[in-house]
Amino acid sequence: MVLGSPVTELGLLLVGVGLLYAGAELLVAGARDLALAVGLKASTVGVTVVAFATTTPELFVAVLGALTVSTDIGLGAIVGSNVANIGLVLGVSALIRPLDVSGTVFRRDVPFMILAALLLVALGWNGRIGPVEGGVLLAALVAFTLVVLRRVRRTQAEITDAERDGMPDAELRDVLAVVAGIAALVLGSRWLIDGGRQLLAAAGFSDLFIGLTVLAVGTSLPELAASVVAAARDEASFSVGNVVGSNIYNVLAVIGLLAFVSPIDVSPGVRAFEFPALLAFTLLVVGLMYRGDRLTRVDGAVLVAAYATFVYLLLP
Repeated sequence: MVLGSPVTELGLLLVGVGLLYAGAELLVAGARDLALAVGLKASTVGVTVVAFATTTPELFVAVLGALTVSTDIGLGAIVGSNVANIGLVLGVSALIRPLDVSGTVFRRDVPFMILAALLLVALGWNGRIGPVEGGVLLAALVAFTLVVLRRVRRTQAEITDAERDGMPDAELRDVLAVVAGIAALVLGSRWLIDGGRQLLAAAGFSDLFIGLTVLAVGTSLPELAASVVAAARDEASFSVGNVVGSNIYNVLAVIGLLAFVSPIDVSPGVRAFEFPALLAFTLLVVGLMYRGDRLTRVDGAVLVAAYATFVYLLLP
């Protein structure tokens, strides 16, 4: 392959996606097993450990993209990833198997997902998200973390001696899986940025479009993989909790940190279309959850169709 050729860039993109997927699988498996070993419930693991683990691709892509290319890459990757998490990840998972929504997740975590979307739009409405706005997002992240920790302490306090004896032991291989997963995510995110950006930039697409589409879907593959596998195994608590938690971390942690690393300029086009789309998808999925305490296959079809429409409207 010739360096800089379309074939090379496509190869980088595909290898980058593959590394993201493999890294996320290792990270999710290791983190999940470690969390279950200390007695966390499935829904709590989905919202916290698995969600944070599957958010790491967005973190690496957003920060590396902002440092090496432009903040449009980072902002586009996060907004696009959150929309893809709702429309694509939850939609496909619900098509595979209807997803029951945990009452705890809906009452305590979904409000933070709504808050994160509203904060991003409100703080970015003046055209710039800087260190001050990043501090607000990180403060909201601290509040969310405190709520989760309080729930974890309560859950662990309720574990009986018999249940504790039946819990799996934490193993070294789980720690090694987490470390290997992070290493694969770092390398994969860099190759995904390089391959995806060069390929689409050569075709005349903007950095924002690249972030909203190929990078957003690429970084949502860990969520998609984790949620689809969970749905197939009838573990809906992981699927729903994973997406809710990921969307919270994407905005509060990733955008919050990114704003400190490199202030984000928000174009009028983003405020006119992408921000309203993020709010619309967030409110759509919350409405579907509230209507029946579950996401049916019909709901999944609605979400997937909405995501297909979103991508179509992005096309130049």
